[in-house]
Amino acid sequence: MNWFFIILVFGLFLAWANGANDNFKGVATLYGSKTASYKKALIWTTIATALGSLTALFFAQELIIVFKGKGLVPEEVMALKEFPVAVGMGAAITVMLATKFGLPVSTTHALIGALAGAGWVASTTGINGAKLLEKFFLPLIGGPLLSFLLVIMIYPLFKSIRKRLGAKASTCLCVGSKVVATQKGVFQTVTEFKESASGEISLPEITISDEAYCRSSYSGRVFGISLGKILDNLHYLSGGLVSFARGMNDTPKIAALLLLGSRFSLELSITLVGLFMVVGGLVHSKKIADTMGKKVTSMNPGQAFTANLVTGIMVFGASKVGVPVSTTHVSCGSIFGLGAATKNAQWKVIGQILLAWVTTLPLGGLLGGAVMYTLI
Repeated sequence: MNWFFIILVFGLFLAWANGANDNFKGVATLYGSKTASYKKALIWTTIATALGSLTALFFAQELIIVFKGKGLVPEEVMALKEFPVAVGMGAAITVMLATKFGLPVSTTHALIGALAGAGWVASTTGINGAKLLEKFFLPLIGGPLLSFLLVIMIYPLFKSIRKRLGAKASTCLCVGSKVVATQKGVFQTVTEFKESASGEISLPEITISDEAYCRSSYSGRVFGISLGKILDNLHYLSGGLVSFARGMNDTPKIAALLLLGSRFSLELSITLVGLFMVVGGLVHSKKIADTMGKKVTSMNPGQAFTANLVTGIMVFGASKVGVPVSTTHVSCGSIFGLGAATKNAQWKVIGQILLAWVTTLPLGGLLGGAVMYTLI
């Protein structure tokens, strides 16, 4: 049996699944707040994720060691050719099932479950439960709780700063890329209602598009620059930060599987994983985008920016120090916190996501163990 080829296939299948479920999470708030269209948000996250994956070449060592299973399973299990195949297949199937139903789950959780399940089946002495709790489970529980609390605390502060700057929230009706009407009913960009000398009123020109929607924005200027444009640019920047950090955090976790028993170098492993993550995201992101951007809570650009900023800082910091937090959990925790702070949270949808989180690790463990049992 050509184990080198099999390890490659299932390692890259997991990278594809990761991209499908995770790639859009960094820009879900851009899409949800109507700051960017789905297409623009997808392009932006693809570029930022690819750059983050390549940057992982310089910060990968700690996470690669952790996700090879070192300390969690015995060294002799790590040396088995079947081990990375079982882990990759178990985790990939878990993540793709969640993606099918539009549920944002953690690839990190799926990987940990598959590592533990495959290791437990293959080992006569079991796995290191204390290591599982300390190095894996606690950071994954703490991440979303911390992001949830940070958004609840920071959002009122940002709201106060916005009011001090004299920025006022407004809502506009948009058709396609054109602003049709503001909150006060004054028509812009298309053609204003105009009363002629005879008293007749001319209607605005008709704009045809596949989408009509309302979008919140902010009026006011700071140093002569539109506050709305400043906020939108900062929001794009924060979305790029989250996507970049996610690419840097997730790529070495999956590349670790290719390095187990394969002939790939670190550089080639990370490059291939990054490529398949990006392509998987381009193909499968829409359902996850709708869940995180629209179904959890409504959000305006300022609220969305707050959630994204917290997520980006937390994931980037964790990547730098080698703590295996889940980008999914941190970004969802931020959006949950936003919904709680604005009292617009859709708790039924949040409950479904939390249920998917609870089942991710054990399902990954069962599938990883089952594959390992079949192979050995």
